[in-house]
Amino acid sequence: MSRSARVIWDDALTSYDFGPSHPLAPVRVELTMALARELGVLDKVELAGCEPASDDELALVHDRHYIEAVKRVSVSGRADLGVGLGTTDNPAFKGVHEASALIAGATLAAARAVHEGSAEHALNIAGGLHHAMAATASGFCVYNDPALAIAWLLEQGVSRIAYVDVDVHHGDGVQAAFYDDTRVLTISLHESPRTLFPGTGFPQETGAEGTAVNVALPAGCGDSGWLRAFDAVVPPLLHEFGPEILVTQHGCDSHALDPLANLMLSVDGQRTAYAALHRLAHETAGGRWLATGGGGYELVQVVPRVWTHLIAEAAGHPIDPATPTSEEWRRFVRERTGETPPLTMTDGRKPEFHHFSDGYDPADPIDRAVMATRNAVFPLHGLDPMP
Repeated sequence: MSRSARVIWDDALTSYDFGPSHPLAPVRVELTMALARELGVLDKVELAGCEPASDDELALVHDRHYIEAVKRVSVSGRADLGVGLGTTDNPAFKGVHEASALIAGATLAAARAVHEGSAEHALNIAGGLHHAMAATASGFCVYNDPALAIAWLLEQGVSRIAYVDVDVHHGDGVQAAFYDDTRVLTISLHESPRTLFPGTGFPQETGAEGTAVNVALPAGCGDSGWLRAFDAVVPPLLHEFGPEILVTQHGCDSHALDPLANLMLSVDGQRTAYAALHRLAHETAGGRWLATGGGGYELVQVVPRVWTHLIAEAAGHPIDPATPTSEEWRRFVRERTGETPPLTMTDGRKPEFHHFSDGYDPADPIDRAVMATRNAVFPLHGLDPMP
């Protein structure tokens, strides 16, 4: 399906570093790029650098007083709790503005590539910082790069943008940025806010004319249930909305091994979701696809494999799940982390699911979650909520 894919990368993207004990360790993207390189995936894409986002670009989403506050923290390294920096989630550190602006700039570079047509698909795996709000840092996120990319695309005259967020946490910052903007459809599939940060993302949060869509899945949901929910909500809405560009956030913290959440997906289930989003980009947005990373805190077993699959999928050269990881990469993992690396690119699962059109089971908590979403938003898009 793909004609061209560009990966935005600069080694300085690993400077977004909250310290050695913080879950969002930059080694996860370092290991991802190393694995993708060792498996030849990066040979199938164009690698391109980036510049930090300017203050004017950051101000497309963030208040200027917030940007100035982040800059002050960046110089001093001292906390400013008024803007959410200096908390356990978002520790203050010297250089925080520069590191955050570079991640934002990388996602903006990906947006430019897709908008200008120099690449059909573009990725920033270091991005996906979807919790940052207009005037405060939140949930490990300082500047909201997906929201900035969407806002920039709107400034260029793009009139319909769809955003699909498959992180285990609700994409609250992106939803908040465009909650009343009918040009942007935001869809988030996440663990129920009753059991997980940030406590938002209920189906009743529908935005303007149903353009905010939330699928709140029960803890313990695995591949088959998650993929069933995705298939029941995302394709029909994207086909009906007809975006000019599809933007996606690929937090892989929905994996069963992730230490911060309670869903039970496998690498294979996540890989299946990425392939579905790739198809949907072609079916609904003329192939124009901007993808970012996101959450993911199992740094060795999950993140590198899953995001290498993402890059390979975007490049149009998916990796056979049975492919072994290279011995060179395994050696690098042991040197960098002291952990035992995975031997293959699969968890050994073969994800399958029953389509929602086959019937709705009111006793199934996943089906109830799906129906809550469909009932809340499908009629607003002229769609029948019943399967």
